Amino acid sequence: MAPFHGYNRTMARASTSRPSIDPALDAAALLRRVGFFGLFVVLPVAAQVARRATVILAPIAIALIVIASAIDGKQRPLRPAATRLVTSTVFLAGGLVIVWSALSLVWTPFLGPATERLLNLVATILMTLAAYFALPDRMRSANLYLLPLGIIAASIVSILFGLFGDTLLRNVPEDQSSVDRGLTLLALLVWPSIAWLRSRGRDMEALGTAILVAIALSISPNVTQILALAAGAVVFLFATYRPLVAVRAVALVCAGLLVTAPFLPFLARPIGIVAFGPTAPGVLTIKAWQKVVTTEPFRLVTGHGFETALRGRFVNLLPNNAPTTMLFELWYELGIVGAFAAAFALHAAIRHSGRSATATAPGAIVPGAMAAFASAFTIACIGVGLTVIWWITTLTITVLVFVAVERGQFRTRRPKASLLRPRAASPKPANDD
Repeated sequence: MAPFHGYNRTMARASTSRPSIDPALDAAALLRRVGFFGLFVVLPVAAQVARRATVILAPIAIALIVIASAIDGKQRPLRPAATRLVTSTVFLAGGLVIVWSALSLVWTPFLGPATERLLNLVATILMTLAAYFALPDRMRSANLYLLPLGIIAASIVSILFGLFGDTLLRNVPEDQSSVDRGLTLLALLVWPSIAWLRSRGRDMEALGTAILVAIALSISPNVTQILALAAGAVVFLFATYRPLVAVRAVALVCAGLLVTAPFLPFLARPIGIVAFGPTAPGVLTIKAWQKVVTTEPFRLVTGHGFETALRGRFVNLLPNNAPTTMLFELWYELGIVGAFAAAFALHAAIRHSGRSATATAPGAIVPGAMAAFASAFTIACIGVGLTVIWWITTLTITVLVFVAVERGQFRTRRPKASLLRPRAASPKPANDD
């Protein structure tokens, strides 16, 4: 009987030393991996060919990430994170913009469409907050490396459609709209991808990703994304050498343009007439903007109400050649209250992101974050609608990706070995799943 009892004791020790397997944790890890794969890989690729890929796939991927965090609880503590967010100046100023937009429903001439658009905007913001709170406190590198792979795959798909579009899918109705949306997503997500690669010392891979995205954007006939990428590249180089100065400069320029937007057509029109002539389309657009400012100066205080900039063109409330830039639409719809609150929120968001990135990995995260702000602001100023849902969702994805990249900067360095006095190695932090 002695050998038999010895066998039992051996099996007992083996079973206790073996780590326990929790099916719930494995399911959470799988859901999180699928969610990040959909957000980082499937969505950028699908956005190149599908017009509504962003607004359909993003909520699905975010829902998977939220469910995974609800199962394993590896996100940051909810109450402290929510308290910091709700009491921040960014949240308070942004909340003022939403409240003023809701109040403007009283005097908007398009109550039904404006209410629907505002509810969609609020739902997108709530989805963003849910994803922000559900992101793991420490992102796993295997999940974040999916981001540059997705950007590279999406760039290759965009290049193929740019070269062979006539024989592939570009003959589908409204295909150019899907192409522009996909390239916009590329122009924004390339910066967190570069930031992540540079934070891991993969500078050549980051350079190759940037070049591939630049090729994909240059093939498209739309210059909006090219100008956005160029503006981001200039800010990226500036922030690489002077990160703190770049943060202050980007915040000041973006907020300053929002505040002084009604004066811009009076400065830009003489320059446009000299450069392009008085009958150039862009000059006529600036003239229409100037006419709106001078004919209804009191409306600069309250605005015309939410959703009037888009639908006012259909009922001759606005000229057909009125600008579609955020600088015009924000003042036209929400007036000085909404414009100043939005400018303050944007300024605070840029400064806060700069401080957070400086605290984690300033050499890699700050240039990418400032470049993303510059690219997004350039696209908004050139001609994307103020509250278009696909554009708001694209900004949401960009913000969440940067938060994920920032939470991946937790790796510690082990101390060098010493022949004189041995030192204990610092433990390596555990990953999220």
